[in-house]
Amino acid sequence: MNERDLMEEIARSVARIATGIEALSSAPKAAMISLTGADAYHWDAGTSALVPVEKVNRVPLALLQGVEDLAETLLQNTRQFAAGHGANNALLWGARGMGKSSLVKAVHAEVGQTLDPSNRLILVEINREDLPSLPQLMRGIAAIEARFIIFCDDLSFDRDEASYKSLKTILDGGIEGRPDNALFYATSNRRHLMPRDMIDNERSTAINPGEAVEEKISLSDRFGLWLGFHNCDQPTYLEMVRGYATHYGIDIDDAKLVARAIEWSAIRGSRSGRVAIQFIRHLAGEKGQAV
Repeated sequence: MNERDLMEEIARSVARIATGIEALSSAPKAAMISLTGADAYHWDAGTSALVPVEKVNRVPLALLQGVEDLAETLLQNTRQFAAGHGANNALLWGARGMGKSSLVKAVHAEVGQTLDPSNRLILVEINREDLPSLPQLMRGIAAIEARFIIFCDDLSFDRDEASYKSLKTILDGGIEGRPDNALFYATSNRRHLMPRDMIDNERSTAINPGEAVEEKISLSDRFGLWLGFHNCDQPTYLEMVRGYATHYGIDIDDAKLVARAIEWSAIRGSRSGRVAIQFIRHLAGEKGQAV
């Protein structure tokens, strides 16, 4: 082998080594995670750390009107998980503003209050765009003596996004799977987490439409618990308003409260828990009160 051939062979070898090192460095590793005294954290994928949330933005479970049956189901599932018993990943899907994310946070607080201090139930919020780092998070918490609810709010996937495939493997079906001390809760406006036109497009363009559609919607099947939230009627909306008004100590005649609440919802063009609390904030502000 002449000198030129030798140099080319060395260059190829160096390139192969560099490729191997790059692959190893990009492979998800277990994050070195530490906890403080907080019971809720935000996952920072950039630094591979859990950032404590000292004050969680949530309302008491009793204030969530019109979703009592759903609340009881999620509460029981969470209690089972906290006790080390069988429990399912949960997908809360449906109408906007009906308390999906509020229910997750309220249930976490409700169950956490009943636990022994040594038996910690930790809520960890992960952004949708950080889902590729979920395996790293899961490996990092696997050895910690606590139980974790990994929570992703407003989970959905747009056309041509492929990150849902990695989430499918993590939730169920992968060789590694999720650790025994972790559960995954997600909220979404979409039952199958995909846009309707994305699913319809697969039906119309795929060689085997049935298989293509099944592959797209099978992510939601990884959630053992489906909880559907629907738009509320006017009596339920008014009960929400009354409940918030009582909780925050807003002194107002009931007839006037009802009339103004109906007017507020008509202007907004919808009725929901979110609309109710927005009205209460407006009313409290008029009366010089904080909410």
